[in-house]
Amino acid sequence: MDRTFFLLASVFGGLAVALGAFGAHGLSGRLSAGDLNTFETAVRYQFYHALALLGVVVALGRWPQAGLATWAGWLFVVGILIFSGSLYLLVLTGVRWLGAITPIGGVALIAGWVCLALLALRR
Repeated sequence: MDRTFFLLASVFGGLAVALGAFGAHGLSGRLSAGDLNTFETAVRYQFYHALALLGVVVALGRWPQAGLATWAGWLFVVGILIFSGSLYLLVLTGVRWLGAITPIGGVALIAGWVCLALLALRR
């Protein structure tokens, strides 16, 4: 599982850099300031949680049988896809109802952090 999360962290991290550059250079002047800020928030949270996935890899290396670490990893993956993904789509398509699902991704991200905290408390 640690290789899977390492791969996903690498992909999400690389995409965050590429999307950040796209936002700064390709979308600047084409989006409202609010939409550009929303896009930047999506990139920022994607990158933070790509790094969090690397933390999951460290936890799995230290505690290979820790189910909470695996849960945290998948919650981060789902959270990135729903939170950042919905914001990217909202900004790029103008479909505003996508903002209604963004909090689901946020809850997944928070739950991932809770899993890591519980893992630390139990070990």
